[in-house]
Amino acid sequence: MSTRADPTLMKDIEHFGAADVSACFNCGNCTAICPLSKDDTVFPRKVIRYLQLGLTEKLEQSPEPWLCYYCGECSATCPREANPGETMMAARRWLISRYDWTGISRKLYISTAWEVGLTAAVGLFVVMLFVLFHGPMLTDRVSLNTFAPVKWVEYGDWIMAAVLSFFLLTNAWRLHGFVMGDVKASPSIYLSEIGTFLSHATTQKRWRDCDHSKLHWLKHFLLVTGYASMLLLILVLLRWFQTDGWNWTSILGYYATAVLTYVSADMMISRFKKRDEIHKHSHPTDWMFLILLFLTSLTGIIVHLLRMGGLPMPTYIMYVIHLAIAVPMLVVEVPFGKWAHLLYRPLVMYLVTVKAKANATAAAAETAPTVA
Repeated sequence: MSTRADPTLMKDIEHFGAADVSACFNCGNCTAICPLSKDDTVFPRKVIRYLQLGLTEKLEQSPEPWLCYYCGECSATCPREANPGETMMAARRWLISRYDWTGISRKLYISTAWEVGLTAAVGLFVVMLFVLFHGPMLTDRVSLNTFAPVKWVEYGDWIMAAVLSFFLLTNAWRLHGFVMGDVKASPSIYLSEIGTFLSHATTQKRWRDCDHSKLHWLKHFLLVTGYASMLLLILVLLRWFQTDGWNWTSILGYYATAVLTYVSADMMISRFKKRDEIHKHSHPTDWMFLILLFLTSLTGIIVHLLRMGGLPMPTYIMYVIHLAIAVPMLVVEVPFGKWAHLLYRPLVMYLVTVKAKANATAAAAETAPTVA
């Protein structure tokens, strides 16, 4: 089987945040020190070698970038200061752009102007919807559900979720094709390993095996639970959550807001101060995601305080601003940006186990004695 080499691959990966990939001379220190590099899925050395040799197809099929949780040990101990950890992050961004059939992900990753412009355009679209279609603005009291009827907001949320799911799932199907390659697995094998997907999707538990990263895992876990809580509120519980009084869903809202605000602020501070190895090198998309997440939480807090203070017009205006930030964060980041890894990482881990079991089953069938 021949493999074509792409001489532009190493240069292309630099647009996604990789440092000088050619600085690596494949000593293997990064692979030896990584607690997650095992068996047939060894990294970062293998991925870096693919880049140096221009093996585009090999990199597309590679699960290794998703098996790396970027603890930073490899970069901290690299004798050539080649920053293999950030190269793995860049490879992950590059892979997201390859899975995306629309080409939007690539534009977002290689052009800050594109990401800012698309985010601003979606936000402006949300503002215009409210300018044209808002309900009566009562000024004698706060009545958010009169200004923005909850059923219409809910319909909008469902439409948005359907569109995002379409793009995310079709891209995930392309991921499946790349990772599985020519290996065919029976439906029973896919079903038998579904627990692997659910386990990694809900816990990201492999991160706890990274040296010195248990606190990073906890923060990430809290961030995901806060994000999941927010999605639950806007997609399922909005009719109870968006009320002009307090109810039980407010508790979930307080939790989501507190977690998202604290963790996003902490991560931005760490990146600004370059406090941890994993935050010493930040891609513009990392900053954009954290800024949008923080502003979504902050504006949500302000809306709540204005409602509690009985200030009608400021509440309505801030509500529109809040959605003009939250909607672009979801529309841009979930199917095309950084948040896609919440699906892609556990999916790749699931497919790795499915592929291994399918190969083992096929090997056993070939060696089984035939009965005359």
